[in-house]
Amino acid sequence: MDKHSNQNEGIQRGLKDRHISMIAIGGCIGTGLFMTSGGAIHDAGALGALLAYAIIGAMVFFLMTSLGEMATYLPVSGSFSTYATRFVDPSLGFALGWNYWFNWVITVAADVTIAAQVIQYWAPMKGLAAWGWSLIFIVIIFALNALSVRVYGESEYWFALIKVVTVIIFIIIGLLTIVGIMGGSYVGFDTFTKGDGPILGNGVGGSLLSILGVFLVAGFSFQGTELIGITAGESENPERAVPKAIKQVFWRILLFYIIAIFIIGMLIPYDSSALMGGDSDVATSPFTLVFKNAGLAFAASFMNAVILTSVLSACNSGMYASTRMLYSMSKDRLAFPIFGRTNKHGVPYISLIATGVIVLAIFGLQHLNGDAYEYIVAASGMTGFIAWVGIAISHYRFRKAFDAQNYDKSKLKYHAKLFPFGPIFAGVLCVIVIIGQDVDFIKTGHFDLNRFITTYMGIPVFLIFFIYHKIRYRTKKIPLDQVDLRQDVKMDDIKHH
Repeated sequence: MDKHSNQNEGIQRGLKDRHISMIAIGGCIGTGLFMTSGGAIHDAGALGALLAYAIIGAMVFFLMTSLGEMATYLPVSGSFSTYATRFVDPSLGFALGWNYWFNWVITVAADVTIAAQVIQYWAPMKGLAAWGWSLIFIVIIFALNALSVRVYGESEYWFALIKVVTVIIFIIIGLLTIVGIMGGSYVGFDTFTKGDGPILGNGVGGSLLSILGVFLVAGFSFQGTELIGITAGESENPERAVPKAIKQVFWRILLFYIIAIFIIGMLIPYDSSALMGGDSDVATSPFTLVFKNAGLAFAASFMNAVILTSVLSACNSGMYASTRMLYSMSKDRLAFPIFGRTNKHGVPYISLIATGVIVLAIFGLQHLNGDAYEYIVAASGMTGFIAWVGIAISHYRFRKAFDAQNYDKSKLKYHAKLFPFGPIFAGVLCVIVIIGQDVDFIKTGHFDLNRFITTYMGIPVFLIFFIYHKIRYRTKKIPLDQVDLRQDVKMDDIKHH
């Protein structure tokens, strides 16, 4: 057994390096790039969208390096929930873990509904009702997660590979279109710089508030990168796989986004009516539009298949992440011990069954009471950003504890970049994005109570988890000189302060 195995008793280290790398890629490339990137360009212009994605991309890079440093030092399936529990305050770990589990459960329930709509794009598939397709997808996703972690990793590898190949094909065809080899004559920068300034695009009052709005779109597009921290607990060699994934994969992702958005901005005017509907109709996805402009008649059908793959990939990862988070919280004494049971294949089956049941319940609620479902979705809306703030805080405290206890930094197999700037920059920018969620109110000054509640509902939900645990267990922030930095300690042995 390796030196980390006692921290993950029951689960198995079945994920290879290639699985970890592709899961990191797949967590980023999805409907955010294929569909909503068009809306981002419509709102902020081509250059504005590029800037927004680059800034958020830099923020996510620092978060990835922070998470990577902790994940190689202490590779556990609970990832940032466990780190917050050990390095900051058990109540913060409790709130982050349950909030994150809640978010992914809702995401899976929402995505199986989207997948049913996507597959019915093809006429022969309309013979089965949408809810029937959703149930089929739930069964498939459950089965992929129930077999073994290696089956999950292999399925995600191929899901991600399809997305990567699609983006590469798009970039090649887009560049050929720009230079006039496909779809007509040389394009030039007329479309890219069209409008009242390339940054402002369709912005209001000549301000840069539109870019703040795109920050949200970009942030949601990049959410899922933190999965790399959760997979570290089941990696064959986390000290090698995690740094490799962060160093190699992130720049490829950023490259994919920046070049893809540049191509869309070069070929489709920001004020095109098609871009406005790009988040809901595959025919107006910017990828579909560019493929069609290049003369590829099957573009819409091809992109629909890719988008279906992306949505199912998100469901697959969501089921995995929520199951592992619930399992890990039971090990950290933040959930019932029964959720820590695993089968002979290392699958936390009780956590998986419980998660699957809640997914079905939320899916049913969506069809029985649409209003209640909308509020549940709203409650999870900012969970990703809140988790990122938790990662930044945990890493800052982790390194400060290293200094306070005069720990040997050579124990760190991977060093985060530009500490302490990295976690501070990422944490502050995340907070700005969270506060700026209601861009319409900031732009117009018109206050809409219902919109305000649904926009910021995630914050009180997180605080309810935090305050409940704080009052019940009377926890306190762990002093830096008492932070437990041992690598061979079971979380069950850690006393809550």
